[in-house]
Amino acid sequence: MTNPPGLLISAPSSGTGKTTVMLGLLRALAEDGLNVQPFKSGPDYIDPAFHRAAAGRASFNLDSWAMGDPLLNAISAQADGADIVVAEGSMGLFDGVAKPGELGHGSSAETAQRIGWPVVLVLDVGGQAQSAAATALGFKMYNPDLPFAGVILNRCASPRHERLTRLGMERAGLPVLGVLPRRGDLTLPERHLGLIQAVEHPDLESAIVGYAAFLREHVDLEAIKRAASSGPLGPSSAALPRPPAQRIALARDAAFSFTYPHLLEGWRSAGAEVLPFSPLADEAPAPNADVVWLPGGYPELHAGKLAAANSFLTGLRTHAETKPVHGECGGYMVLGESLIDKEGARHRMAGLLGLVTSHAKRKFNLGYRRAELLEAMPGFAAGAALRGHEFHYSSIVEQPDAPLALVYDAEGAEGPQTGSVRGNVSGTFFHLIAEASE
Repeated sequence: MTNPPGLLISAPSSGTGKTTVMLGLLRALAEDGLNVQPFKSGPDYIDPAFHRAAAGRASFNLDSWAMGDPLLNAISAQADGADIVVAEGSMGLFDGVAKPGELGHGSSAETAQRIGWPVVLVLDVGGQAQSAAATALGFKMYNPDLPFAGVILNRCASPRHERLTRLGMERAGLPVLGVLPRRGDLTLPERHLGLIQAVEHPDLESAIVGYAAFLREHVDLEAIKRAASSGPLGPSSAALPRPPAQRIALARDAAFSFTYPHLLEGWRSAGAEVLPFSPLADEAPAPNADVVWLPGGYPELHAGKLAAANSFLTGLRTHAETKPVHGECGGYMVLGESLIDKEGARHRMAGLLGLVTSHAKRKFNLGYRRAELLEAMPGFAAGAALRGHEFHYSSIVEQPDAPLALVYDAEGAEGPQTGSVRGNVSGTFFHLIAEASE
C-alpha cells in the first residue's frame, strides 16, 4: 500500500511564515478540486485546527519521538482517499531532542524521510539575496537522503531582490517554487503558546481565502503538485489509541481545546461515545458518562468565569464521587484547589486535587515527557509507560497529593511535574500522545 503523494512544508526556523504558506497552499489545492490531507509533524495541538479550516479535512500529528511505527502507520493511513498530502513541520527542519526516542529525535526531517515526502523549504530572504542559497543548500546537503523539492522565497522586497536571490538558487541548483513579496498583513495572531486558537480568530475564513489568493498569484502550484511524492505505507498491526471508557465527557471550548486529533479519532473509531460539554457555558458533564476528561487549553484566561460556573463544578464534583476524572495541563489546573492568574488574583477551582498553580510566577515548561504511572489513570493501569508533551508557563505553588507518575524529559532526567492522584481524580501537566511501546 502507498500513501498519496505528499510534501512537507518546513523552514530553517520558526517565524519564517511557513504556517501562512501552509494554510494558503491547503486552500489553493482544495480550490483546484483536490482532496487534500493535512498533517502536522511534532506535538503541536493548535495548528491542526487551522489545517482543518483550510483543507476541510481533519489534520493529524505525526511524531517520530513519541510514536512507534505501528501508530505512525495507523495515523498515516488517515490519508486514505486523499489526492495529495501537505504536512507542516515544527520549528526548524532538523530541530529535535538530543537523545533519540523510540524512532528518533522527533524532527520534521525524520517524519518526511520516513514517509518519503519531499521537503519544501520556506526561506525568509529579508536582509539577504544570493546568501539565501547557501542556507538552502546547507539544508539540502545536511541529510542527502532526505528528498528535497525546492524552496519558496518569502518576504522578498523588490523585483531586483528576487532576481539576485534567484541567481543564487540557480547557482546552487535549487528549484524555486515560488517568491512571496513582503506583506505585513500576512500574519496570524499569537499569544504565549504560539498562535491563538482557530476558534478565537476574528475572521479565519477570510484570512485563509486571502492566503490562498496570495499563494496562487506567487507560487507555481503545478510545480508543487509534480514535486509531491511518498514511499510505501508500512503494515500497521495496531489501531489508533484505545478509548479510556465507553462514554467520555470531554470538555470542549476556548478554555479546553488542546486534544490531539489522533486520540479523538481512535476513541471514536473504537466505538466510544464522545460527549462534549462547555465549562465556559456552565455546562455539567453528562451524568451518564463513564469518565470526564478535561484537556488543556487556556483556563487562565477565563479563570473568573470558570470559578463562577457552578453547574460545571457541581457536576464535576458529583461525577468524581463515584467515577474517574482526568485533567491535562490546563484541565489539571482546574481540577486543583485554586489558580492564580497573571495579575495575582486567586480563583477557586474544583478542589478535587490540592494543586495550586500560579501564572503570576511564570515558569517556562516545554518538552517531551515520558511517564511511568505509579497509580492507574483512565485508560491505563499502574506501571504503564506513556509519552506526551508539556508546554505551559505556570508554576506549582502547592502539590500535596500523591504523585501519579515518575516523569522524565526526553534525555531521561527526572522532573518534579509528577501529576497528582486523589481518589477517582488524576491529572498531569503533560498532554498524552501515546502509550510507549518499549
